[in-house]
Amino acid sequence: MTTKSKSLHFSNREIIKITLPVLLSLLMEQLIGITDTAYLGRVGEAELGASAIAGVFYLVIFMLGFGFSIGAQVIMARRNGEGDFKAIGPVFAQGNIFLVLMASFFFLATSMFAPRLLGHIIESEKVYQASLSYLNWRIYGYFFAFTAAMFRAFYVATTNTRILISNSLVMVLTNVVLNYVLIFGKLGFPELGIAGAAMASSISEAVSLIFFIIYTKLKTDYKAYDLFRINTIDFKLLRSILGVAVWIMLQQGLAYLSWFYFFVAIEHLGETPLAITNIVRSITTIIFMFLSAFASTASSLISNLIGLGKQDEVLPLSNRIVGLCFLFILPLVILMAIFPQQALAIYTDNPTHITQGVVVMWVMLSSFLLSTPGVIYEFSVSGTGDTRAAMLLALSSIVIYIIYIYVIVEQLHADVTIAWTADHVYYLVLMLSYVYLRMGHWKRLKV
Repeated sequence: MTTKSKSLHFSNREIIKITLPVLLSLLMEQLIGITDTAYLGRVGEAELGASAIAGVFYLVIFMLGFGFSIGAQVIMARRNGEGDFKAIGPVFAQGNIFLVLMASFFFLATSMFAPRLLGHIIESEKVYQASLSYLNWRIYGYFFAFTAAMFRAFYVATTNTRILISNSLVMVLTNVVLNYVLIFGKLGFPELGIAGAAMASSISEAVSLIFFIIYTKLKTDYKAYDLFRINTIDFKLLRSILGVAVWIMLQQGLAYLSWFYFFVAIEHLGETPLAITNIVRSITTIIFMFLSAFASTASSLISNLIGLGKQDEVLPLSNRIVGLCFLFILPLVILMAIFPQQALAIYTDNPTHITQGVVVMWVMLSSFLLSTPGVIYEFSVSGTGDTRAAMLLALSSIVIYIIYIYVIVEQLHADVTIAWTADHVYYLVLMLSYVYLRMGHWKRLKV
């Protein structure tokens, strides 16, 4: 891997070339959730619902670490655009130190406080016990997933993303095999059910991290970036990283916390609506991975552009990425809308889940008309380095989203189909990110 800078303009072909490895890696990683849901859908309704709540609980904390890595990615991408490659390694090293400490804190905090917290908000005893069984093993993944996130940030920031495909393939294959073995008790292992799914996910994340380390040592010109030189904590550099990252951490953490509240509210409607919600979420997340890949590319390329002094190209680039993303997403949305029952049948053989899930899927699929531009413009704002503005824009969406869920689900007790319209509300407000990009206040910011 070389340290040569990319084109100043980023053609559509270059955008897709950078995005596709990110996309393929995200899709393969999403297979972890797909296999968890597909396997647990055969174990029981309570286990299927519990994997949704406990899984999102895990994601709330993971997204804090992931948000930090995105902040570090913005800085590394800026240095990459400036050609200051030696400055990338210290950001990478300090980021890893911080994330290991962060993983240790949340491992202990989750162990001590999650049982009491979940006991207060989950009404079904079966779902509660299954959620604890899942979290008891899933929290070991903090250490591996947080550190692997920094490797991903480095490769996206330097626009060398092909490694992400191989890494994800190894992780997914590990997870698929271990899920089958540990959930159902094959090859002489005990039948662990939902706890086996959690163990499989954590082990696969450890394998992913080991793969990143070996590949970077053998295949990357890591000395050119000064990647692995860690002497001590550099508080000055760490503060500068946090100055950018803290707003993304809050943004990502609060977004997934609101999503966690959504699943808890659905659980109050019953185990069946929760199971349907988990199935629909798992199916449509495949499409969302396309959006996430293009949004991640937008953030990195925009930071590179600004490093090259090309601020006037930021909004046109964002608009092109939105258009390219729609070219990939709309055919999938239409296909799933035409064949919803076939998609649902992959996850469950329960006729009630399939019948009631069809309309829920249609509602969820329609939200991509708003989420596609909303998320890409949101990540574009982060790419400018004005992560505080991006957080405030996301916070506005989150507050309105939570209020909407509280009124519709908790007060009016609307069914699960109506509840999913909350996504439309969230992304409609998030479209304010486009307005902010046009205003241009971010042009005066130094990172």
